[in-house]
Amino acid sequence: MELYLDSADMEEIKEAFQLGFLSGLTTTPTFMHRHGITDIDATIIELSKIVPVLQIEALGDSAEQIVTEVYRQDALGLDKETTVYKIPISLEGVKACKILTDKGFKVNVHLVYTLQQAYMAMAAGATYVCPLVGRLQDQGHDALSLVEQCVDAVNYYGYKSKIMFSSVRNIEHVRNALNIGAHTITAPWKVIQQMTKNNLTDLGTQQFVEHTRLMTYKIKDILGTDNPTAIVENTISECLLEMTVGKFGAVTIVNEKKEAIGIFTDGDLRRLIASKGADAVNKKVIDTLTLVKPFTIDENELLNDANNIFKQNPINSIVVTRKNQVIGMLHIQDILGLER
Repeated sequence: MELYLDSADMEEIKEAFQLGFLSGLTTTPTFMHRHGITDIDATIIELSKIVPVLQIEALGDSAEQIVTEVYRQDALGLDKETTVYKIPISLEGVKACKILTDKGFKVNVHLVYTLQQAYMAMAAGATYVCPLVGRLQDQGHDALSLVEQCVDAVNYYGYKSKIMFSSVRNIEHVRNALNIGAHTITAPWKVIQQMTKNNLTDLGTQQFVEHTRLMTYKIKDILGTDNPTAIVENTISECLLEMTVGKFGAVTIVNEKKEAIGIFTDGDLRRLIASKGADAVNKKVIDTLTLVKPFTIDENELLNDANNIFKQNPINSIVVTRKNQVIGMLHIQDILGLER
């Protein structure tokens, strides 16, 4: 099924055709007026250089006027093979369609609302026959049935026309077009943008990205520059200052070789005050805490290794080292942050 963009917004047209697989562009004078375009011919020439196939309006009160308009636009330098002229369905319109297609022009007979109209367009040799689904549904008609009947007529009688599913309002219309077997669909950019969206896809992609990062990123790839540390001779108050400045909920206690010998957390602070009172913050670490060697990890280890430590132990922070010297701290939120 051919996929066309339905638009006159130059910026979204350029963005959409970067996808590389859209079949072409359909546009209307109404779209151009809506976007403030005043020089239609100049816009048509510009669009013809951007899109693979351009479908533009050819209007007139009689077949002769329509044919004359097509020849006028063709003289602008348009390529006959990549330009389709859109003609509203009418007796004069299908007459013009026959004249033009006999001369090698491509024609889209549009504004089709009945099977009889579609049949006349097919019989006249229309390259495309274009029912307007959204507009028909607005009037309470079974537009999907009409499109299906048009497709069946082409397939049964062997007409060369392609049925174009147009006036697309939502992604459900795209699914309808596929199920019915429409040969072509033209949709606005906002609908095309939604066609790859699905919550389960997003969740699966997020999980794949998370696991890839865990298995390829090293600790040093996400480690910040802050490294809150203290020595046993520091007071608890000084430890709190380090935590505050570094914006961490913990501080690493190191020895003279800058090796980790303990860790003091905000949870330890609450327990300390609860058991020994607020004056405990003025005491030294060596007189206040029972130091337990913290969990450490080298900066060159993978995030997955840190993640396993968090999963296997009831801790929120891991001390990061380089040649056994403390260089920072990894918080569990640093891992969880990669999942979002």
